[in-house]
Amino acid sequence: MGFGECVCTRAHLVRVFVEAPARLHFGMLDLAGTLGRRFGGIGAAVPQPSLLLSAEARTQITAEGPEAERAIRFAHRFVDHYGIEGRGAHFCIRRAIPRHNGLGSGTQLALAVARSMAELYELDADVGALATAVGRARRSAIGTWTFAHGGFVLEGGRKSGAGDAPDQPAPLLARLTIPVHWRCVIAVPRAALGVSGDAEVAAFASLPEPPLRDVEHVAHLVLLSLLPALAEGDLATFGAALTEVQYVTGLWFASAQGGAFAPGIGAALIAQMREWGAAGVGQSSWGPAVYGIVGDADAGQALAARVRAALPESDGAVYEGPFSHTGARIWVE
Repeated sequence: MGFGECVCTRAHLVRVFVEAPARLHFGMLDLAGTLGRRFGGIGAAVPQPSLLLSAEARTQITAEGPEAERAIRFAHRFVDHYGIEGRGAHFCIRRAIPRHNGLGSGTQLALAVARSMAELYELDADVGALATAVGRARRSAIGTWTFAHGGFVLEGGRKSGAGDAPDQPAPLLARLTIPVHWRCVIAVPRAALGVSGDAEVAAFASLPEPPLRDVEHVAHLVLLSLLPALAEGDLATFGAALTEVQYVTGLWFASAQGGAFAPGIGAALIAQMREWGAAGVGQSSWGPAVYGIVGDADAGQALAARVRAALPESDGAVYEGPFSHTGARIWVE
């Protein structure tokens, strides 16, 4: 059924639920497109924190709960994009991913809104079309592909010269399942929020071009160390490669964030988690979220306990658990 042919009989009968995992962004591959494509990147889905919303068909667009105003804006973009005026929804945001913490909250909310409306009005749209409709994945497509599939994803960036308003998200090059026994500890300090919106656009415009040798080094690490290690379940090699990628690519952002990682408690926790046995450590996107990866549940609980002791609950949040392997869940009631 095409978009111009949709009907509303189903929409009046159901409430659509969408639950979406947060994502960790492990680093971009080439800021300047030196080797032919700009941005690119690697990342993974984590089940905590997560987004949960429900949507019911209405003639107007309304919302309640955390991030309600943002959900309304995304819904209006969706309606305008597909020309379905008069077909709205009421959204109830039951659980939200913390905003501007480096966990992909905006993309997950936008895609959840779009997916729920597509379900309500029986619109046949893949995740790339949904991202385009709500204006996401203009640089990074990591959150788009983790929403769709979960697991670890590698995306191929934008063709150099394609600009910052692509019609489709960057292509998914690889999606690998992360071993189910690996655990990730995520700390979100109460620090300055990560860069976003117009400030992020300005920051990217001001960043110097990375040295070609660095870009080649990162590509080599990803292709011939990190990916094979993940495929073979070799945590030590995977963690070492990931930590190196995070440090090298983090330095590309040093002029905007003050170092390879945003200075302060987050940077200190990265160093401490490495000392406490994490195989791989880093900062997700602009932060302040930082993470450490270990090999099993016992190690995860032990690392989380040490991080909580260093970061009391009043000064932030700590999440611990396996990676998400399914992406967003959608169901109707």
